[in-house]
Amino acid sequence: MSNALLEKFSIKITFQSLEATGEFVRILSPRTIESLVKVLPFSSSTFLWQDEVYFETPVSVGPERPKANVRTGDIAYWPPGKAFCIFFGKTQPYSPVNIIGKVTSDWTALKKVKRGEFVKVSLAD
Repeated sequence: MSNALLEKFSIKITFQSLEATGEFVRILSPRTIESLVKVLPFSSSTFLWQDEVYFETPVSVGPERPKANVRTGDIAYWPPGKAFCIFFGKTQPYSPVNIIGKVTSDWTALKKVKRGEFVKVSLAD
């Protein structure tokens, strides 16, 4: 099946300390998700901000239905930093983000991730 027909993409987010799963939901930000899926897998190093782990991606996409508020477990793309963001607690983004999906595993485990950890994002098997 062509990627253009898929509504959701299951992803795996592998940190040094743990593995999380999630899904991209095309309808939320189709251009952003298409750009990210094209470069999977990619690797980066983590940063932390409040109850959020984020890291740089190899894509540059502008705002797409940007939101200033997120829910716990949301996965988003932050255009100014070309960053992949995972919200695991009661926090809000520094500035509006493109919501791209949700964490499907236990998002509370993400509190264990440390700054500077190696992370890899790939399509789930």
